[in-house]
Amino acid sequence: MIQKLITLEKFINKEALSGILLFLATVAAVVVANSSLGQAYYDLWHLPLGINIGENSISMTLTYWIDDALMALFFLMVGLEIKREMLVGELSSVSKALFPIVAALGGMIIPALIYVGLNTNNPLGFGIPMATDIAFALGILMLLGKRVNPALKLFLVALAVVDDLGAVLVVATVYTSEIHTEYFLHAGVIYALIWALNIKGVTKLLPYLILGIALWIYIHSIGIHATIAGVLLAFAIPIKSKIDEHNFISESKKDIDNFEKHIDTIPILNHHQIDSLENIAYNYDKVQNPLIRLEHNLHGLSAFFIMPLFAFSNAGVLIDFSGINTNLMIVLGVVLGLIIGKPIGIFGFTYLATKLKIIKKPENISWYEILAVGFLGGIGFTMSIFITHLAFLDESIISAVKLGVFAASFIAAIIGVLLIVLKKDLTNN
Repeated sequence: MIQKLITLEKFINKEALSGILLFLATVAAVVVANSSLGQAYYDLWHLPLGINIGENSISMTLTYWIDDALMALFFLMVGLEIKREMLVGELSSVSKALFPIVAALGGMIIPALIYVGLNTNNPLGFGIPMATDIAFALGILMLLGKRVNPALKLFLVALAVVDDLGAVLVVATVYTSEIHTEYFLHAGVIYALIWALNIKGVTKLLPYLILGIALWIYIHSIGIHATIAGVLLAFAIPIKSKIDEHNFISESKKDIDNFEKHIDTIPILNHHQIDSLENIAYNYDKVQNPLIRLEHNLHGLSAFFIMPLFAFSNAGVLIDFSGINTNLMIVLGVVLGLIIGKPIGIFGFTYLATKLKIIKKPENISWYEILAVGFLGGIGFTMSIFITHLAFLDESIISAVKLGVFAASFIAAIIGVLLIVLKKDLTNN
């Protein structure tokens, strides 16, 4: 239990620092886009790049390589987090999972309904206000320090995992281009091979990653958004290690004893000691969980490179409010979905389900704090921007929606912070 809390604390700290870096990357993108370098900024991200593999070729702009290829690695990490939470984490039992699941469902359904209600003739952007940016939300909680109930952070992480799963399903089923069914068989064969590795007990990550690249290529060829390949690959990564902890301890003790037994006066290691160290290193690799190892390796890459790069390449929007007037209902649907829909959905669904005795509220979290998390869930930011680019092609709509996302996320963050800072005695049930 202690180890689990330490791991969670490290995860939250990284997410918090990532949120600060995302904010800086976003500010830099907006400043550059509205400066004399604006045209150069635009030209850079629209630079066409392509690769050829035999007779097949993939050509996209630099922005799309970031959104489709690098973001596939981000979604791979998201998939690994979802799988871990479902197997051994906060979603591993019905009693633990129901409350954040209901909260997340409310936080997705109500914003989507608000958007569709305001845009019955153009409902495709409904996925934009459904998203929650976990890095920003946790970053804010960390900046508030000891004012924040530790259980609140855990609840937000679990809610965000379910929210991510919802975003994955929406991207996979709604935001797709023309479907080329002839590539389904190729993708299916590759995915079957990946699962065959899992069933055979292969714990080396390289074969999974190589086949994962092939899976990405064929899913991209089908027309489904290629980032889904990352999630599919994540679900097939094994969590069970090659040897268990008891065998590792037993073998390591033997090697340590052997290392100590062959200590001599020569100031360099002898071959017996080198063999012992190599055995320990070999067993060290075998005892690690492949899923946890890959998630750990991807987390730093995602938090400190992929997401800031995504923010810098996608958040650069010209501050021009004329586009908002032209696309007012779309922007309103996004803004109201995030500011009003998220807290109503998260708080309302959990409160109603608790009163109906469908779920039970955790005793160490108050309703006041759940409402605060509802507003923090309205920080859509990077995920909302990501879905904006999938939902719309018109640059004027995209720019207007981005401004709406920025404004809504900022307002939601301010309200969430104020609720936590001013809670005092109101946190009592």
